[in-house]
Amino acid sequence: MNKQKGYIGIDIGSISTKGVIIDDKNNILASEYIWTEGAPIKATKKIIETFKNTLENNNISLDIYGIGTTGSARNLIGSILNANVIKNEITAHAIGTLNTFPDVKTILEIGGQDSKLIIIRNGIVVDYAMNTLCAAGTGAFLSSQAKRLGVNIEDIGKIALTSKNPSKIAARCTVFAESDLVHKAQIGHTKEDLIAGICNSVVQNYLNNLGKGKIIEDKVVFQGGVSKNIGVVKAFENALNKKIYVDDNSHLMGALGIAIISKNANKNGNKLDFDFNIKEVDFKTIGTECNGCSNNCEIINIYKDNKLIDKMGGRCQKGNMIKKIV
Repeated sequence: MNKQKGYIGIDIGSISTKGVIIDDKNNILASEYIWTEGAPIKATKKIIETFKNTLENNNISLDIYGIGTTGSARNLIGSILNANVIKNEITAHAIGTLNTFPDVKTILEIGGQDSKLIIIRNGIVVDYAMNTLCAAGTGAFLSSQAKRLGVNIEDIGKIALTSKNPSKIAARCTVFAESDLVHKAQIGHTKEDLIAGICNSVVQNYLNNLGKGKIIEDKVVFQGGVSKNIGVVKAFENALNKKIYVDDNSHLMGALGIAIISKNANKNGNKLDFDFNIKEVDFKTIGTECNGCSNNCEIINIYKDNKLIDKMGGRCQKGNMIKKIV
């Protein structure tokens, strides 16, 4: 029996790791979303194991013809999976979103630690902005404030929608927002109004930092983990006076996009040498310093079962001459 062709996409962020397997028609055959917990290799192993179990449970037999990685740990995970494509998040999110919303013009993306705004015209990325410095417009900020107020992060959205008079929370940065939140709580603002104010604060911070000078046109698609928060979705709709589209797989768009890119990159149609049984494989990294020149680059040596498989971090070829360390 001929096996079906499959393509893997892994989006490894600092807070969460997302993965999908797609077929030739970009249908998602398996997916997973887990916390990275500071261990991208361990998280990736968990996702691959989930893929294996999902395929077995659904009697799906696959050969892998493409593996793509994106996100902050894309180079590391790309090395251990022997990916045929490693791309930045902007490209991956754009391709994933265009697959689902071909007429998208603006992508709003908020993750755990950073956020992005991508402008698309005629199916091409023409502008973008990223925020990796201020936490006030991210999921980490929402999570910390939910904990401060004693509510589950999953409940923030529906609580926000019950507010009749959202509190005005300073949106300039996380420090000001937190101190303002404490002050408003101390003078008697209700929890519902405070939570609605936090959602509005996230949106205002996002638009003030990333949206400045950008023309946000319909269709507007919101994605990333925070897109599951209906309070933030409503706050964006109120701020922009536009309908905000959120797909059921909005949190997987980066993984979907990089899987599609890996499929398109396999021009010769050759099957990749990939084994789903990597749970027990020992991957580790060891950092060394290259003294080949004044840059003193930190070279990251990547090992698979004590065999050196890749190096990262060097600005020139001198770093590749560092001796193997086991």
